Amino acid sequence: MIKNLVRGATALCLVLSPLALPAAATAALTAPAAAQVLNLADAVDLVPVADESRTGYTRDKFKHWNTGLDPADGCNTRAEVLQAEAVESPAAAAGCKLSDGLWVSYYDNQEVSDPARLDIDHMVPLAEAWDSGASAWDAKRREAYANDQDAAVSLVAVTARTNRQKADQDPATWMPPHPDAQCRYIGEWTATKLRWGLTADQTETDALKVYAEACETTVVHYTPAP
Repeated sequence: MIKNLVRGATALCLVLSPLALPAAATAALTAPAAAQVLNLADAVDLVPVADESRTGYTRDKFKHWNTGLDPADGCNTRAEVLQAEAVESPAAAAGCKLSDGLWVSYYDNQEVSDPARLDIDHMVPLAEAWDSGASAWDAKRREAYANDQDAAVSLVAVTARTNRQKADQDPATWMPPHPDAQCRYIGEWTATKLRWGLTADQTETDALKVYAEACETTVVHYTPAP
């Protein structure tokens, strides 16, 4: 039924210009993508398998941190994520300089009260994103990816130590050191790959499937990026 509706909408686009469509139909065709909820094993199966290439990658091809969700608040994306993820809200001085507060780094289950000891981790690292599809994006989309606060799992405040241990590795070679974090991590990794239409190489896919078997109650929530 759903496939038939999609085919019908596609056919309609082929024969009518947008100006000829009723307003309601135009709105339906341009509406934001719906949120998806899947068990982890099914979500992993949706990630396309493809070879990876790092040719041409440099970190500065992903502009970050930008002015964040609210350009008027004086805080960049990093500071906004820290504010959003704080267990106890930090104080913010001029220039959005944060102090105090309390965070829990879920990778290693560490409490942190000094924001300088935290990194904002890209759930799927920038280099990994490049390898698995972002090399074909324009600069604007790469900036949107690098500063994505519209999905809670895309950026996460964690201890600098664990973020730097992770570096640009995928789950085949690195996992959070705290055992209770691992199913959540695999779910959020998979959600980010699906949100941004990224691929996984065969080694990564095999690792995701192994974890999916062990994390059978994990549910993946994602909304495709605009």
